[in-house]
Amino acid sequence: MQKDFRLEWRQRAALNGMLLYVSSTVFVCYLSFSSRGGQLPAPAWNALFWIVLLFSAVNAVAKGFLQESRGRMLYYYTVVRPQAVILAKIAYNALLLLGLALVALLLYSVVLGNPVQNGPLFVGNVLLGAVGFASTLTLVSGIAAKATNSSTLMAVLGFPLMVPMLLLLIKVSKNALDGLEFEASRSALLTLVALNLIVGAVSYLLFPFLWRS
Repeated sequence: MQKDFRLEWRQRAALNGMLLYVSSTVFVCYLSFSSRGGQLPAPAWNALFWIVLLFSAVNAVAKGFLQESRGRMLYYYTVVRPQAVILAKIAYNALLLLGLALVALLLYSVVLGNPVQNGPLFVGNVLLGAVGFASTLTLVSGIAAKATNSSTLMAVLGFPLMVPMLLLLIKVSKNALDGLEFEASRSALLTLVALNLIVGAVSYLLFPFLWRS
């Protein structure tokens, strides 16, 4: 994780590009709805928020393994265990996506208003979404890095895997926007936690075989 943080700090153009993507998307949404006083209906606000976060996640996580050279990967193979590599990548990408999500939420609140009535539930749901996107896309990035046309393969494999998770995230976010209590979202939240644990366990068990290929 320390290595990834140092690389990100040295290549700040990539991080600045992701922040610019989030802010410009929010600004385009504001221009599109400015005729309504800049206020989006709650369902549109929810949908646009997750669209922004989804595409930000793909752009941010895709470079996790794709930017690693073959020589560097060979060096990692001699000094660390594969489980340490995949868990560190997942943790770093989860922190990165959580930061981007909080920035997007802040910009949305300033520019387009904040219709969320149950803040703790919404933030907890965003946290689960960041971890889920990070774990799924990190594993997909590791698979795509071993193939040609890796960027295309990343999108082809990543989006279908994230659709069930995205449906649950949108459902819980809608409950938070409507001000429903935690009990109304308990089953969906437990399912999200289970999905995150399953993806994490699969990554931990299967990545060593991918590592040696």
